[in-house]
Amino acid sequence: MNDITLITGANKGIGRETARRLHEAGHTVVIGARDPERGQAAADELGVAFVQLDVTDQASVDAAARHITDEHGRLDVLVNNAGITGVFASIERVTADDAQQVLDTNLLGVIRVTNAFVPLLEQSASPRIVNVSSGVSSLHDTIENGYFDWHTVPPLYAMSKTALNMLTLKYSRALPSMRVNAADPGYTRTDLNGGEGAHDVTEGTDEIVRLATIAADGPTGTVSNSQGILPW
Repeated sequence: MNDITLITGANKGIGRETARRLHEAGHTVVIGARDPERGQAAADELGVAFVQLDVTDQASVDAAARHITDEHGRLDVLVNNAGITGVFASIERVTADDAQQVLDTNLLGVIRVTNAFVPLLEQSASPRIVNVSSGVSSLHDTIENGYFDWHTVPPLYAMSKTALNMLTLKYSRALPSMRVNAADPGYTRTDLNGGEGAHDVTEGTDEIVRLATIAADGPTGTVSNSQGILPW
């Protein structure tokens, strides 16, 4: 039986490449995206299904959950990939509204989507949730590697991913029958960083794909990259 897999924010970048790779691995992939035209175009090019899904809109999330319920009756893999960088500004110059925008997508969006799809994941024999985090979320690495230049690491983005790591841990304990982990793609060339980065999206999706395909007795409550567990 093929795994049914939903990937949010998957019309481009890391989400799209994850969709391509999991589709090639035999998953029945559904990509979610805010923009119906771009999302459907990406789905058509990849040969996968599309559902309109705006992670900041509860009605959109609920409609997507109903659609997948009607089409498939279960979900085996949820990849919470949708995310934004937010403003590039020093932390003392950002506003609460700036922070709210980033958290609404990168953190609250994960809560909206995950909670809406838990009933479908519970119908799976081997449910997996992968939250796309970042190495800049690590308190240890921020200090050791000096991730303090806001031109390179937007503070609000880093903060939102640190919170996502804790959310991942909390879900792993609240949902013991599921494998809930976070993946750090590393410094990947995408639109999110203006095409900068140390590697391409294929390498950047290695850990996401690994965690999306782990066995039912695999790890849970971890944050990792392709080198191993990320020091928090």
